[in-house]
Amino acid sequence: MPKREDINSILVIGAGPIIIGQACEFDYSGTQACRALKKDGFKIILINSNPATIMTDKNIADATYLEPITLNAIEEIIKTEKPDAILPTVGGQTALDITLRLYQNGILDKYNIELIGANIDAIKKAENREKFKLCMDQIGIPTAKGGFVNTIQKALVMADEIGFPLIIRPSFTLGGTGGSTAYNIEEFKKQIEMGLRASPINEVLIEESLLGWKEFEMEVIRDKNDNAIIVCSIENIDPMGVHTGDSITVAPAQTLSDKEFQKMRNWSLQCLRTIGVDTGGSNVQFAVNPKTGRMIIIEMNPRVSRSSALASKATGFPIAKIAAKLAVGFTLDEIPNDITKETMASFEPSIDYTVVKIPRFDFEKFPSSNGILGVQMQSVGEVMSIGRTFRESLQKAFRSLEVGLNGFQPKITDTRPLDISKIGFPSAFRLIKIWKAFKEGYSIDQLFDKTKIDPWFLNQLKLIADTNLNDSMNNNYMTYLKQNGFSDLQIANARNEKESKIRDFRLKNNIIPTYKMVDTCAAEFQAKTPYCYSTYEEENEIIPFTEKTIMILGGGPNRIGQGIEFDYCCIQAVFGLKELGFKTIMVNCNPETVSTDFDIADRLYFEPLTFEDVMNIINLEKPEGVLIQFGGQTPLNIANRLLANKVNIIGTDPHSIDLAENRKKFGKVLKKLNIPAPKYGTAFSIQDAIQIANDIKYPVLVRPSYVLGGRGMEIVYDEEGLKMFVAKAALVSGEHPILIDAFLENAYEFDVDAISDGENVKIAGIMQHIEEAGIHSGDSSCVYPAYNLPLKAKKIIENYTKDLAIELKTVGLINIQFAMKNNKIYVIEVNPRASRTIPFISKIKDIPYAKYAAQVSVGKKLSELDFIEKNTNLIAVKKPVFPFNKFPDQNIFLSPEMKSTGEVIGFDKHLGSAYAKASYGAGEKIPLSGNVFISVNDSDKENILKISRDLDEMNYNILATKGTAELLSENGINCNQVYKVGEGRPNIVDAIKNNEINMVINTPLGAQSRFDEYEIGKAAIKHKIQVITTIAGATAMLRAIRMIKSNKLNYTSLQKIFE
Repeated sequence: MPKREDINSILVIGAGPIIIGQACEFDYSGTQACRALKKDGFKIILINSNPATIMTDKNIADATYLEPITLNAIEEIIKTEKPDAILPTVGGQTALDITLRLYQNGILDKYNIELIGANIDAIKKAENREKFKLCMDQIGIPTAKGGFVNTIQKALVMADEIGFPLIIRPSFTLGGTGGSTAYNIEEFKKQIEMGLRASPINEVLIEESLLGWKEFEMEVIRDKNDNAIIVCSIENIDPMGVHTGDSITVAPAQTLSDKEFQKMRNWSLQCLRTIGVDTGGSNVQFAVNPKTGRMIIIEMNPRVSRSSALASKATGFPIAKIAAKLAVGFTLDEIPNDITKETMASFEPSIDYTVVKIPRFDFEKFPSSNGILGVQMQSVGEVMSIGRTFRESLQKAFRSLEVGLNGFQPKITDTRPLDISKIGFPSAFRLIKIWKAFKEGYSIDQLFDKTKIDPWFLNQLKLIADTNLNDSMNNNYMTYLKQNGFSDLQIANARNEKESKIRDFRLKNNIIPTYKMVDTCAAEFQAKTPYCYSTYEEENEIIPFTEKTIMILGGGPNRIGQGIEFDYCCIQAVFGLKELGFKTIMVNCNPETVSTDFDIADRLYFEPLTFEDVMNIINLEKPEGVLIQFGGQTPLNIANRLLANKVNIIGTDPHSIDLAENRKKFGKVLKKLNIPAPKYGTAFSIQDAIQIANDIKYPVLVRPSYVLGGRGMEIVYDEEGLKMFVAKAALVSGEHPILIDAFLENAYEFDVDAISDGENVKIAGIMQHIEEAGIHSGDSSCVYPAYNLPLKAKKIIENYTKDLAIELKTVGLINIQFAMKNNKIYVIEVNPRASRTIPFISKIKDIPYAKYAAQVSVGKKLSELDFIEKNTNLIAVKKPVFPFNKFPDQNIFLSPEMKSTGEVIGFDKHLGSAYAKASYGAGEKIPLSGNVFISVNDSDKENILKISRDLDEMNYNILATKGTAELLSENGINCNQVYKVGEGRPNIVDAIKNNEINMVINTPLGAQSRFDEYEIGKAAIKHKIQVITTIAGATAMLRAIRMIKSNKLNYTSLQKIFE
């Protein structure tokens, strides 16, 4: 059956901002679906609030709405665009949840809109765990013992029936939010309360504990004619009890017998048919008891999932694209396989290699977390690697993580010893502890007993740990080590030699990697789309390009401080270079992103971004140039070594990037250009630091050099604080010194992006931070155009930007952060590379700056590029999104260290309406009436008066602690006093817990109030209450409330804005 002719336009719902549990894998699947359906002639309408993804570029859909994913916004878009159908399966849980609400509110019926790819009945059956259980019972597929409750009383009765330990899973949540394991009645009560609150329908599933059971996933795809295939089986190395997003996973499954595999396969297909997934991709999860072999089904997702992205990258089978085509009427036997060009999509993929995914965690950003993994997801990104064996693939994955590991073994410089006594607790680096345990004589049986990791995996890990890297060097021995995934650096460190010596030995003896293609069919047919990985075998399947070629180095795994924005820049670079006739090669190891889709670059190498792995590819491909300025910090880490090996790095010279990082050298540049900067110093010891801070005068900003996301960065107010933080920063920096700056209190901050061809400079935009100086630029809301910048100061910023770009010989992008205090402009930081704000400014100006930067890097001049700007008279607000709901004990006050995982955009005529949209997009509740609690520090007291008076006039009830309450009353503002935590009961935290507070305005009051603020923040996160921690944020929120109350939010597509 060909495509449906009764549908002309389709509304695709995106996933919104990057959060823990829903990262850029949905932008990858959404982009793929939009491109496929648009190519098939459908008009694509897209709603997504995330400016950082390529999906929201104007050319991906026909009508792109950078708007919050809310009922109101979607209904307004439906009125304007009149879509025939909605595709809700490529936007993660966000899209499914809002689709259900559209149905419940009668909006689908009202506008006669059909759902494609999933029906309401199927979504309900799969998402509602009770209905899912009933469906499985009907067809005889066993599930875990347990049931649903919506009160603590019912929960206690069920706990009594099943017995501890118990798994608690809230219904309709994302990334396992609110999920937990209870081992006793006391924990259980607390966790049930959290779970009921986390569930939008106030319901939790209580199940028998499956701790220690093996966990598997099947990626299944089905068409309307009931053709169905298993795309990929995935096995979790960690047993049940760890969220699958936090577990190290392997594809294909390694320890299933054929009988077990066939049973899972049959149950998966039965499950899809019973739930009613008529077309598209689904993910089905299973658990197997290793003692008895009892197999049960855990859950299924009736949509493209996190594992779908992994399965797509692991097999080369584009699940999201195929699912989108099936949703509009095609069948699997009608859709060609893009990689082989000979087989059809109904041809079940088979692979002759092993894929390993390892999650990336950022626990150091959240010191309140204990680092133990559970059923609630906590990882912020992941890497994937491909090898001929599990051992080779695992080692490549560990060195892809960029956490200081060179393979499967502990860091040599680790100051803290690994605590093997806690090996029974799943943690981010439990496998590394297992390596140490083998070295200390533990047996496989002992480790299985403690970890419940399957003995097959433990045996593989033991083979790596037992490998002697000190034998006398010969060709066979070196080949064996490389086939087992050992890096040159691992071997060199073990032998106390330099990495270059190992590399030289390999090259001299022609021990070099061969490259294989990912072809979906275990080499039965030839791959037409070169998507490759390295291994050490005889045959090389890759023939280097003869045309002019440029290699782009990607950004590696997502983490806080380096996310999807850099992937966006890499993709734009590919588009720009292809336009000029170059062949492009992408090197990256992140399975979640669009840059690692098989049809973006002309050739994709799924490899670690280490010097060794990148250099191996360069030696084979001999590209004309290598671009390093788009992948964040990752490519910069190896830039100097590439240069030393005569690699032609195009664009800005890495020495200029170094110059901007080196305080002393950069200080000379500023002096030469007569550009002011806050006083600073470089300390190599604590004594240095104390001396410098005393010269500069407190408060000072302390930070390590060469880091992203403000890692280890703090504002310190005295010598004691300085000593503590220098010690911490030194750990982050390694051999690099510590930077100390004067901190400009109450200054306005600006972010400036610009592009230069080495002779001329074009300013992309000056963005103003809403929060004052002292909050990391990635965590601050920012506004374009700047809302409080005198014309004279603007001119100075523009001139300084141009002078610095030329002086640093910038060829490509440059980002500069400025501060303005008492109308004087200071340079805070300069980065001559792609920045986090490039996608944001590109979207709101409709100018592809990253694409142009790539073209400038190969010789284009700015005068040859189209910088025509349309005056839209619109204001854009970029707002960060934080993962505090995953770390409920974390201090919620913002600091120079970045903590946000993603961002949203608000785009409208006024600052208030743009800020309102951004707040809605970030998932915040904006109360339009009710009780507001206010507590501010002395320096904010003057400013809070105007805000409080406005709230009072808008009929909000104000509650405040003693000092603030007295000030407000004295100034004629109605206000009720409430106790601080230590003053008496009921106090402010009691009021929050009793749902008596709708919004909190609380600016940090210093050490003595830390406890109060911490308790308020914790309670507010749990009760999903809006907390504002800066005066500027409160002022912006007031503007937003006014605009919402006067119904002044407009929803317009980018195409309309820029037509």
